[in-house]
Amino acid sequence: MIVSLNWLKDYIDLDGISTEEIVEKLTTSGSEVDEVIDKAKDLNGIVVGLVEEVKKHPNADRLSVCKVTDGEKTYDVVCGAPNVAANQKVAFAKIGAIIPNGKFEIKKSKIRGELSEGMICAEDELELGDDHDGILVLDEGAEIGQTFADSIGMNDVVLDIAITPNRADSLSHIGIARDLAAIFGRKVKYPTSENKYKINNNNELLQIVNEDIENCPRYSAVIIKEIEVKESPQWLKEKLTAIGLRPINNIVDATNFVLHEIGQPLHAFDLEELADAKIVIKQMGDKSKFVTLDSKERSMLPNSLMICDGKKPVAIAGVMGGENSEVSNSTKNIVIESAFFDPASVRKTAKKLNLSTDASYRFERGTDINGTLNTAMRAAEIITDIAGGTIVDEVIDIYPKPFEQKEVSVRFFRIAKIIGFEIEHYIIKDILKNLEFEIIEHDLIHIKVRVPSFRQDIEREIDLIEEVIRIFGFENIPNVEKISIPLSSKIDETKFEDSIRNKLVALGYSEVVSNSLISDEKTIDYAHSIKVLNPQSNEMTRLRTSLIPPMLLNVSRNIKVKEDNLMLFEIGQVFKSKDEKVKVYDDIVEHQSLIITMTGKKNLKNWFSEDGLFNFYDLTSNADSATTNNYLDSKIKDSYNEEANEIFDFSFEKKIKNTSLGIGGKLSSEFLNKFEIEKDVFVFELNLDILKKLKVKKKEFHSILKYPKVIRDFAFILDKDISYKTVVGTIKNNSSNLLKNVKLFDIFESDTLGKDKKSLAFQLEYFDETKTLREEEIDKEFWSTIEKVKTKLKAELRG
Repeated sequence: MIVSLNWLKDYIDLDGISTEEIVEKLTTSGSEVDEVIDKAKDLNGIVVGLVEEVKKHPNADRLSVCKVTDGEKTYDVVCGAPNVAANQKVAFAKIGAIIPNGKFEIKKSKIRGELSEGMICAEDELELGDDHDGILVLDEGAEIGQTFADSIGMNDVVLDIAITPNRADSLSHIGIARDLAAIFGRKVKYPTSENKYKINNNNELLQIVNEDIENCPRYSAVIIKEIEVKESPQWLKEKLTAIGLRPINNIVDATNFVLHEIGQPLHAFDLEELADAKIVIKQMGDKSKFVTLDSKERSMLPNSLMICDGKKPVAIAGVMGGENSEVSNSTKNIVIESAFFDPASVRKTAKKLNLSTDASYRFERGTDINGTLNTAMRAAEIITDIAGGTIVDEVIDIYPKPFEQKEVSVRFFRIAKIIGFEIEHYIIKDILKNLEFEIIEHDLIHIKVRVPSFRQDIEREIDLIEEVIRIFGFENIPNVEKISIPLSSKIDETKFEDSIRNKLVALGYSEVVSNSLISDEKTIDYAHSIKVLNPQSNEMTRLRTSLIPPMLLNVSRNIKVKEDNLMLFEIGQVFKSKDEKVKVYDDIVEHQSLIITMTGKKNLKNWFSEDGLFNFYDLTSNADSATTNNYLDSKIKDSYNEEANEIFDFSFEKKIKNTSLGIGGKLSSEFLNKFEIEKDVFVFELNLDILKKLKVKKKEFHSILKYPKVIRDFAFILDKDISYKTVVGTIKNNSSNLLKNVKLFDIFESDTLGKDKKSLAFQLEYFDETKTLREEEIDKEFWSTIEKVKTKLKAELRG
């Protein structure tokens, strides 16, 4: 958005504040200034000159030789404009000046043998318009020798500001002034209105029918009679040209002025062109053709919201008006439209038509529903000042369900916790008050405010905290040299996440940050995924339910650029709906997840080693390392699943009792095909929120084992459909407390074992912390366990 500092000064006193300060404060408060343009600098060397004499060029029929003075010296100038004449005041570019259009420097030269010591400029050469039919002739009141920029009010600095999508309230000069007023502790000077009006929705001059209250919850209209359409006054043209707009006529210019002043788009209809003196707001039922103000015929789609008269469409709601009702030089009576259109409706229409306008840009982000009528009256007053006419005091305002302003509370301790230090309560109160939040409750604990209707982005406590921080200033947040952390059994969340990051980085992993949006076809658990209403592309249609798909997109992109050997991790939020349809925010659940991924070679071929590919056991080992914590080691148990599913060829799961912490394994080739990956990829995804909520115990010291362990190895031949988990469960259920660990160390499959048979080899570890075990004691238990497994699982002890 383009903002003129001269224009801005109409609403806020900026005396004593430099342009640099304004730029810095706007940027740090969230409205980043992309560019600063000094308009006067572009016109350096151009002054108001007086043409004293004009003579025909002796060597060219279409050129003149002029005498031009700047009040101190007279110059010879060759000019080719047909309208140059003596006693004109003109824009005179002296030697050394740079002409804005073309960026060429004026030099002393000879043109067809005659000396030329400057240039008399046309409107388009100064980038003030499109006219090149002749030179720009200035008003008689222009002061000879004055800089041209001062003469036309172009001694201005213009800011190009990047407004974030949530800050629709900043898309105007008053919106920017409001932020600056809060930052610098000054007051906003709002335009005042002297016109009194009364609402009469049964106006005899115009009937308005709103058939779509959902997409147009408010429609205001003001009628002005007996206007004169003509060129705008100089002050209005200067305001618009300063921000890059081309003046058209006084009516259109006035509506554009108010748009950039207040942020509310307006449209002026020729009242006589509205059939049956009627306006109907409705959706078009079928496809139709419509010619917009830019003289282009557009194909309208069904369900597009339109403004119609008694017989035909006259405007695309919130986007652009039509040629068939535009204000012309013969217009005498006009209707000023000021409405609130549903942002989603305007966005869909503008996107379908591939048509973006100043109006749609603002409506798509949300305008002030409570400001429509006041804005229309502001425009009406300006129009009667510059075009004459009379405002009809009976205005129309279709507003069946008035907007209810939200009430939001913010707790002082919460602000301190978020930003890391305390801000004085009175400062917080003043910031919110200066941003025009109405204080309705205030005590030592919290502040409760009523949110103004122009701040529809404010919904929760954290939104108010952001407002306080951005106005207070990030640069004012103190540097903390020393942070004391009390020893506690409670695991600090940030510290916990950082400890996991540190472990994974130490193992050789690199952290990635992925987009939270994913496409339909790549979504896991589609039934509980959350659809985006207005996706920017087909690749970002749903919120991710798992970190696996976005991680695989990262893997795929890396492989395509020959980065084949990868160890990646990410910590991020995932989202699911409780039911298949989301109606309110409470229907959405989210949690923080960790994912680790590996693919390719874990070590490259060297003189001392061979290539080695990542495998399933590397994954389980690294998953253990990532989650290992002295408090939790004894709680987390692994279970393995050899059966394939749509995601994994085989997998393992980490559990605490019956609660699943996470699952991982070797991804199936069919699933990897969706991401154009043709090599083995191993992933493990863990729910960090569950891990953080676990109650932890104090550390306990255990002495080193004083007595020797007894190790027994054996292998069983079993049916292939008997799982590892079943065998381990049978072993443990048929052993005493002397058995401390069961470890699978070999899996073997061969036709030599028999049809549909496999061999599983285990190592059993026995010990007693109070004594040395006797061989016969262990042998008795060991062989008893072997017999139980053989009997229950029909297993054969392998020799």
